[in-house]
Amino acid sequence: MNEVVGRHDLLMVTLDTLRYDVAAELAAAGRLPNLARVLPKGRWEARHTPGSFTYAAHTAFLAGFLPTPQAPGPHPRLFAARFGGSESTAPRTWVFDEPDLPSGLARAGYHTACIGGVGFFNKQGALGSVLPGLFAESHWSPESGVTSPTSFETQVACAERVVAAVDFDRRLFLLVNVAALHQPNWFHLPGATAAEGDTRETHAAALEYVDRHLGRLFRAMSSRRPCFVVVTSDHGTAYGEDGYTGHRIGHEVVWSVPYAQFTLYPGDW
Repeated sequence: MNEVVGRHDLLMVTLDTLRYDVAAELAAAGRLPNLARVLPKGRWEARHTPGSFTYAAHTAFLAGFLPTPQAPGPHPRLFAARFGGSESTAPRTWVFDEPDLPSGLARAGYHTACIGGVGFFNKQGALGSVLPGLFAESHWSPESGVTSPTSFETQVACAERVVAAVDFDRRLFLLVNVAALHQPNWFHLPGATAAEGDTRETHAAALEYVDRHLGRLFRAMSSRRPCFVVVTSDHGTAYGEDGYTGHRIGHEVVWSVPYAQFTLYPGDW
């Protein structure tokens, strides 16, 4: 990362609430054509998230603690705040002195921006302002929130405007918190109804919806220079497994998340 930071733009896409098993099944079935172009060997990596709900996971991510491989560690990190005794800070880790990644990247000359989806990014109260407050520029609207059937399209259009407004010579770090997978998601499956509610199948349909519009986001973020990308879920969610529904619980479907990192180049999209 010491060779990437300062040269590349950076994009972090958090597919809020996406389960690993659903993501892996859709990729294997060829139902994610845009993601298939960038996932290493066309597959998601299974990782463990540091948090079982959005706020906890994103707070960790933005301190440099991304999901870790599902094998004994320690696992070297991409980014890390300087911290004495850290066993996951390696020679190739980009280390910053600030308490969070956006501040560290800002010190390194990056413009930092986030486009929120779930309520922890809505800036409608003190708690909903913490995460977006880490960035120089932040956006959220009801149209990009969890109840909007066109939330990701709204977010992508916003991302295109953010990229266009940044001086060409300045590097950009953009976080997009994608709300489409989060409950409610029943409206992404044709024929589903609110009365029937959300299911594993509507969750899958929401991921397919996101995949249809990812190309525009990747095109925008790679339009200026190479862009290093992390695409991950922040946590999974339960749809009745062992009697559980939702997240902020210690269940395997919550802790296991899909993860990928790759580089986009101008002209790829």
